[in-house]
Amino acid sequence: MRHLLFASRRNWIGPAGFLLTVVVGASTWKLWLPAAQSLAKDSIAWFRTDKADDGVESDRGHGHTGNDHASRVLRLSETAMKNLGLSTDAVRPVHREVFRRSITVPAVIVERPGRTRLPVATPMNGVVTHVHALQDEAVEPDDLLFEIRLTHEDLVQLQTEYLRNLGELDVEEVEVERLKEPTRSGAISGQFLREAEYLRDKLNAILRAQREALRLHGLSEDQVRRIARERRLLQRLQLAAPSTDDHPESELRLTGERVHNVSQSFRRSNENPSGQTSSVPLIIQLLSVHKGQFVTAGETLCVLKDYGELLIEGHAFEQDVPLVRNALKRGWNLSGVLEGAHLERREVNDLKIGFISSEIDQDARTLHFYVRLTNEVISDSSSDDGRFVQWKFLPGQRLQLRVPVEEWLDQIVVPVEAVARDGAESFVFMKHGQHFDRTAIHEKYRDQFSVVIDRNGRLRDGDTIAWKGAHQMHMAMSNRERPAGASTHAHHGHSH
Repeated sequence: MRHLLFASRRNWIGPAGFLLTVVVGASTWKLWLPAAQSLAKDSIAWFRTDKADDGVESDRGHGHTGNDHASRVLRLSETAMKNLGLSTDAVRPVHREVFRRSITVPAVIVERPGRTRLPVATPMNGVVTHVHALQDEAVEPDDLLFEIRLTHEDLVQLQTEYLRNLGELDVEEVEVERLKEPTRSGAISGQFLREAEYLRDKLNAILRAQREALRLHGLSEDQVRRIARERRLLQRLQLAAPSTDDHPESELRLTGERVHNVSQSFRRSNENPSGQTSSVPLIIQLLSVHKGQFVTAGETLCVLKDYGELLIEGHAFEQDVPLVRNALKRGWNLSGVLEGAHLERREVNDLKIGFISSEIDQDARTLHFYVRLTNEVISDSSSDDGRFVQWKFLPGQRLQLRVPVEEWLDQIVVPVEAVARDGAESFVFMKHGQHFDRTAIHEKYRDQFSVVIDRNGRLRDGDTIAWKGAHQMHMAMSNRERPAGASTHAHHGHSH
């Protein structure tokens, strides 16, 4: 009986205690409810937000635990965006494209044999009377470079004989005309007319030979005709800058012909409404004569350089030769990478292989192949000292050529600066509104320039990501996630 009574009391003690707690809590809610709400808010804030530092915030509400690699949220201030170089062009969507897996070969910019270097030589002996150009000055085809007073004895003698024969021909022409009428009337024998015509034809033959001899001495056809027309010896020679594509006879001029000096080239370009010069400027790289110097026929007076078009000489190792030949066969475009200041890379795209050398360099054991490179002027200025031009590319610059070896279609390709690596994990930072989500990806392929991302991951075609600064962004998040006062080198309760 006592046992049953004890059991019945125990059954109603629990409900009675709960009812008593509710009644007491309802009557005293003004005392305990505000404190409970404050404690709940502090707990939620601790779990969701770390302390902001340096314009970066990391939200734990998007954190991952265990093997869950969900995105983490990163907010950047305007200053932090500028420091990372995240301009409008550096935050843009990804799209599928054709990716060509490439090999990298060393290369150097070289001159075009027979095209870049243009020596200017005198065709005759003489004394330099005027030098119209300066070392490193820019000139254009048809600009006057040198004036030479001729002292070539053979040329002077040949011109003298040519002028004397021209005078005798004039006399014979008059004699032939004088004998025609008496011969027709029968006043004199036709033998006299035939002898005069024979002598005239003989002089014409001699003059043709002398004209060819003058041409062999370096005179142009126009100069020979001018000697015949003006009946004056050629005493001075004017040499102008040659053209890279054709060689007009005006490169050698007679005294008195209208010419323009080097300094006038820049003035003509400024007068051009389009603001562009009519031809590619040439640079005087070697000026080897001075006023009053005696020069002989064939001696080089200066060397001009045409940097308008150069070559990139690639050095492919023997095992890469089939890959280079395959790229040439398929017509794939190459790209070049030049190292600039502060390790900044400059890319040159849409390059094509022109030709491949027919033999392997015995010393370096490499095969040379050549790519045409179109140059451009980056500075063109004129002063009292002359006109000076700076080109974007120069012979001797070293670069790396990326030669495609395999083509993959419909790939998401981003630069290596867009991917952060942490051990076996890789991340990109996807933009959502005013923040970035750190998104785990699977790298399908990586080289020193690009990363191909597997489309089966969280990144999709059209998603907007940061195309640079991924490593710095990842380090900022890692610093925010590390507990305050923690050391990366803590071991066994002490720090190093």
